[in-house]
Amino acid sequence: MNYELILLGLATGAATGGFFALFDVPIPAPPELPGLMGIVGIYLGYKLVDAAGITANVSSWLGL
Repeated sequence: MNYELILLGLATGAATGGFFALFDVPIPAPPELPGLMGIVGIYLGYKLVDAAGITANVSSWLGL
């Protein structure tokens, strides 16, 4: 895991959030904890399925 990229992402997000707050612009993210946890859940679900090696070929289901 590249901790430099994690810290860079966190710093970029904090700077962007500060920018939105400074100019009183609504952030493009859920403003409440349940919405944020939904995004975390999507990420964790993706990582779990990826780690399990499960795939689905949708184009073959559609006959493409």
